[in-house]
Amino acid sequence: MSDRIVRAITSDGMVQAAAISSRELTERARQIHQTLPVATAALGRTLAGASMMGNALKGQGASLTLQIKGGGPLGTILAVADPDGNVRGYVTEPQLDLPLRPDGKLDVGGAVGAEGSMTVIKDLHMKEPYVGTVQLLGGEIAEDIAGYFVESEQIPTACGLGVLIERDQSVRAAGGYLIQLMPGAGEDVITRVEGGVLAAGNVSAILDKDPDPEQMLRTVLSDFEVKILESNPVEYRCYCSRDRVERALISLGVEELQQILQEQSSCQMTCQFCDAVYEFSSQQLQQLIDGLQEKI
Repeated sequence: MSDRIVRAITSDGMVQAAAISSRELTERARQIHQTLPVATAALGRTLAGASMMGNALKGQGASLTLQIKGGGPLGTILAVADPDGNVRGYVTEPQLDLPLRPDGKLDVGGAVGAEGSMTVIKDLHMKEPYVGTVQLLGGEIAEDIAGYFVESEQIPTACGLGVLIERDQSVRAAGGYLIQLMPGAGEDVITRVEGGVLAAGNVSAILDKDPDPEQMLRTVLSDFEVKILESNPVEYRCYCSRDRVERALISLGVEELQQILQEQSSCQMTCQFCDAVYEFSSQQLQQLIDGLQEKI
């Protein structure tokens, strides 16, 4: 089954939810960045969370950036999603390898760390982007995303994320869900949601049995009648291009470009998200410098 994101609401209007199956995009990220299992799991969880959060945005060209700096050996994890839920991302230390936890699971929390913060940036093409930062709760990512919604947006939220790795280090299953209470939801609704989340269990196990995100939502919200509002394909998608890289070089200014030309004679720029390499010869760098000097 190809990657897909669904959005839903319960028939009583008290709970809204999203779910994603993201095995293919997580595997694509693993192949691009050559991540080892603990980095694959951390990046995969972050990509799934960012995709669901980005998919909630409205407006052409809007974007959501999810950045996690936990102080652990994995370094920074960053994911950027568009309003369709397409997402891209990277991790600072993709080759990090850690021993399994005593329960035999990947030590994502230990890799991410719990002494740092999670930052969400929503760029809605207004004067200033919205930026919200919260302290990490444990570095397992799902509970940190839920904590962000509670603290920054005052929305009671349950989040589940999971990535299951094969013996050959490829991705077997990946995805997650976001369940949020609407204004007016009472204690009985909260109890029913919590009961459903506990009964459903591990996200990776649910998706390994059935990768359909709609079915996962119905499993987690088993005590509710669920209405699917939309269902859309999602993918790992990078928007880099030579033009964008050229604009980034131009933004450095004449002096810095001249320094690059003198010290290196040419320039290679690599996209952090997809590892595409853009090469600029000495002649092309000189053309950029000449163009800037004409405007002075």
